[in-house]
Amino acid sequence: MLPDYIAKAVPNPASNRAPWYVNTAPSYAGVFLWIAFYNQMAGPTITKAGLGVCLLALAVAGLLSYALYYYVPAMLGMKTGFPLYVVGSSTFGTTGGYAMPGLLMGLLQVGWFAVGTFFSTKFILSGFGMDAKPGTVPFILVGLLWGYSMAYIGVMGIQYVARISIYLNLIPLVMLLVVFAKTAGGIGQYTPPQPNEFGGFTTLIAIVIGFFATAGAAGADFGMNARDQRDVKWGGLVGIALAVMVAGGLPILSVAGAKAMMPNLASYDYDAVIAAIGGLLGTAMFFLFTIASIPPACFCAFIAGNSFSTMIPGVPRIGSTMAGVTVSIVLAVSGVAENLIGFFTIVGASFGPICGAMAADYLLSGKKWAGPREGINFAGYGAWAVGFLVGIIPFLPVSGAVKEIAQPAVVYSFATGFVLYVLLAKVGLEPKTVSM
Repeated sequence: MLPDYIAKAVPNPASNRAPWYVNTAPSYAGVFLWIAFYNQMAGPTITKAGLGVCLLALAVAGLLSYALYYYVPAMLGMKTGFPLYVVGSSTFGTTGGYAMPGLLMGLLQVGWFAVGTFFSTKFILSGFGMDAKPGTVPFILVGLLWGYSMAYIGVMGIQYVARISIYLNLIPLVMLLVVFAKTAGGIGQYTPPQPNEFGGFTTLIAIVIGFFATAGAAGADFGMNARDQRDVKWGGLVGIALAVMVAGGLPILSVAGAKAMMPNLASYDYDAVIAAIGGLLGTAMFFLFTIASIPPACFCAFIAGNSFSTMIPGVPRIGSTMAGVTVSIVLAVSGVAENLIGFFTIVGASFGPICGAMAADYLLSGKKWAGPREGINFAGYGAWAVGFLVGIIPFLPVSGAVKEIAQPAVVYSFATGFVLYVLLAKVGLEPKTVSM
């Protein structure tokens, strides 16, 4: 007997699919244009590596994100018409699929929602000229209002958000260009204060891919809306590889230019540059970036609710979503969600080996979906467990030299998941498939 989340799944028909420039590309571009992606990107990167090296790292990271993390899930979604939690039942089993990638995707969206709530709350208070410090009464009140409002819209009105998200993407893009124009004069004068080209290069790759890892696995959900392989290809190249260069490159250059033009600027965070611009323009930017954060917040709540309601159907969707959002709000208003780089590392460690195992399963099955596998696929779980340990090496109590060599850990975790899945499958740890 197949579990309901597989037995009741209906493939997306060809009549519901659309060209890559209507769905996949703008949706992924919106993910990278979210300020949570680039706000803290400059600090650990341009302090070590030159701007040319950083731009090269962005190009490499964008192509790796496309080729390793997005392409196979998207092809599986396109070929089957099924979402991630269904196609993942091949790599992790019909029973194993409940936890991975099913519930794990929902839990990580709780973390992403916390990050979005933290920044939106901070920007709203900054726009009004108020103290944007986590734990204060204003921060808690605004965080509660924003978090529960976005969650409710994500559950009840996601279709309306989807319709306007393409237009809202233009807001952060225009703001990035405006800030770049304001700071471009200092770009040529910037030099890294702590030269370490290798460290800056690998750190930037780790940040980008760690941020993208869950969205890459969700490529199955995007792929099921693609008409053919061409849509999968161009949707990824434009929405991921090109978007990384734009949404990562402009802020990095802007921060570098601002540091050269304003030596007293203490922080390398992008929002510090916005504050330094000041005046009516700086105030307006805080509110505009908050408005542009509406689609990511609603989509996080929607994906989390979809994951929880699918895997735990006995709990009402609105109830499970609000429970997860409550945890997110606590993480946001307490300031825990401010540590973006650490969160990206955990996300990459979690989903890097998932994507690696799925890629290996896809190739071993002749570049097609093998179908759901009975029970727990120990090849998939073994590949994930070891890959996850590799991915969290930067968090372990090891020397700084080891941590530097271990980066980009998210890429190594993918490779570990891929290789180990192949080995475990070859020794017979893949269970038999179950007919749908």
